[in-house]
Amino acid sequence: MVTLGIETSCDETAAAIVVDGAVLSSRVSSSVHLHAKYGGVVPEIASRYHVEYISRVCKLALKDAGKKLEDIDLVAVTETPGLPGSLLVGIAFAKAVGFAGNIPVIGVNHVDAHILSCFLDNKDALAPFPFLGVVVSGGHTSIYHCKSLEDFHLIGRTKDDAAGEAFDKIAKMLGLGYPGGLIVEKRAAKFKGKDEIHFPRALLKGSRDNIDFSFSGIKTAVMYYWRSSSKTEKEKTKICFSFQEAIIDVIEKKISRALKLTGVKRLALGGGVVNNALLRGRLKALLEKKRIELYLPKKEYCGDNAAMVAFLGEKYFKYGKKKKHFLNEVV
Repeated sequence: MVTLGIETSCDETAAAIVVDGAVLSSRVSSSVHLHAKYGGVVPEIASRYHVEYISRVCKLALKDAGKKLEDIDLVAVTETPGLPGSLLVGIAFAKAVGFAGNIPVIGVNHVDAHILSCFLDNKDALAPFPFLGVVVSGGHTSIYHCKSLEDFHLIGRTKDDAAGEAFDKIAKMLGLGYPGGLIVEKRAAKFKGKDEIHFPRALLKGSRDNIDFSFSGIKTAVMYYWRSSSKTEKEKTKICFSFQEAIIDVIEKKISRALKLTGVKRLALGGGVVNNALLRGRLKALLEKKRIELYLPKKEYCGDNAAMVAFLGEKYFKYGKKKKHFLNEVV
């Protein structure tokens, strides 16, 4: 099966061709440079960018894969969650392609696709259910008990900022630029001292089973510390290191709680923040100790991309409840 994937949930305009789980092409055009001066994504700018580039990106994905529109058997498009204007562009384009080629169009959940991104180009296709699915990105920090392809049960989520959003806000606060994830990570790697700052870890201790997240407190703590600091470049480096340590400590502890709560022996991780080397290293060490199987996406599939959308759409079409996901009447 040849599947065209389309992703426009936020500020990346993406298209990909996937054939039976194997990625033939994956194109991503980002409008991040247009949002940089605002320190975050501006929805109107993002949606206009999608309108301008979606057709071009799809043509390039088809060309890279050596395919034509008539070769496409299925169109998979991000349906939810995301910025309404951005989603509208992708869905409208996908439906137009489906109408023109008499091709079925299937809607995909963006977060679920991130969880399954670690199985792209994987010979085993999917980890045996059940497993724990975790998304750590700019818009989401969530934990799911994945019992089947159609049953991803949300058991933990952020109550305020997502982890990636917190990275962005700290980078903006320190005047380091946007997006903040990679900038803060690189800056943190330069810290050589032993006098790190102990920023608070919000573990929400009301219950040992509480696996929700909260990152607004650490953001506020950094703000107050920065206001009273010497504001030197050395101080910025120490703040980045200490902030990153605090964020990853919380993620690690919450995942550990979730594994204990569910009793599963497999963890699938996805989302842009999963590119963070410290997070990947800490989780590998933790799960090796617990003898839990860890599935991580290739770095090119951590951020928003259409390959993961095509992959999940293909799985829905082959094994899921098809009618639940169809966005048009072609069967």
